[in-house]
Amino acid sequence: MPAGADARAPDAPARYAVDDFAYDCPPELIAQYPAPDRADSRLLVLERASGTLAHRAFRDFPTLLHPGDVLVLNTSRVIPARLHGVRDNGRPAEVLLVHAEPDGSWLAMVHPGGKLKVGRRVVFGEAAGAADAAGVAEAEIVAVVGGGLRRVRFHGMEAREAMERFGTVPLPPYIHRAPEADDRERYQTVYARADGSVAAPTAGLHFTPEILTAVRDRGVAIAAVVLHVGPGTFKPVEVTDPAQHIMHAEWYEVSEATAATINAARAAGGRIWAVGTTAARVLETAAAPSPAPPASAPAIYAGSGWTDLFIYPPYVFRAVDALLTNFHLPRSTLLMLVAAFAGHTPVMAAYREAVRARYRLYSYGDAMAVV
Repeated sequence: MPAGADARAPDAPARYAVDDFAYDCPPELIAQYPAPDRADSRLLVLERASGTLAHRAFRDFPTLLHPGDVLVLNTSRVIPARLHGVRDNGRPAEVLLVHAEPDGSWLAMVHPGGKLKVGRRVVFGEAAGAADAAGVAEAEIVAVVGGGLRRVRFHGMEAREAMERFGTVPLPPYIHRAPEADDRERYQTVYARADGSVAAPTAGLHFTPEILTAVRDRGVAIAAVVLHVGPGTFKPVEVTDPAQHIMHAEWYEVSEATAATINAARAAGGRIWAVGTTAARVLETAAAPSPAPPASAPAIYAGSGWTDLFIYPPYVFRAVDALLTNFHLPRSTLLMLVAAFAGHTPVMAAYREAVRARYRLYSYGDAMAVV
């Protein structure tokens, strides 16, 4: 059973079905491009205690913070992980690299999956029709891992060089256009540092250097964690009972400095803000065990590794006090996490209000703060 699945809020029902997280999403509200300025997004504020909603602008976000709070950012950087090439029969194929394996191979999602069996190769570069490409790279399917994943090994050049030469920004499938030059910068947070994600931690896309400065000016500390976003975050839920959904593991890191900052703030009564569901999952993975330890124990522990933590109602959060997030797909693990944090009924009401008020949804859309 996923970590945290036994922890129940006192007034939560024993079980929700995946369809309990469905809502009507008009296609025209799915943002196809980011706002002209990162901070131009709208911000829907949900108060957990009362369920009340307020419509704000993202530029107002720093006013929600109190001196002594900590804002926790996921500093993972999106890599140009989507590679378009051709199979050995000349037909097109796609490889989405997920992460490197210790033996030098890469875990990947491929298309068409049924045709790319062990031993087949996908060619990128001149042979794939890129006239200005320097050289050729080949990805050989060396194993079928399961869950729609393959293990691939590169020939001709290293995978990271192939990505830099031939890769494109892995925009999500609900953005119905090819990546453009601006996406290299806009589908990336301004504070991204650690290469490794195949999808952006989108709650952070709204921040500008000026807003981060305003956050610090309010006496709020900013701390960094890393979670390299992979299939575990965006894999569709294809079962009716959330408890049966299996998350792919994703690599995370919490530094000693970040743990010290968070633990000092929590001990002094400050709130811990998670920017995005990925930061929230890192903090809950690194949290002190439940039931709560003595007050003198740290709130979180430094460390790194792989997490497959799936947070859904009913779940009792141990390390997160407030959450900034984007609007997520119906029936998604991301929406389930937000509902676990703020309550199923208030969150679904907030989503209905966002649709009524014509908020822009998903990765390039508007934001919601839960306080």
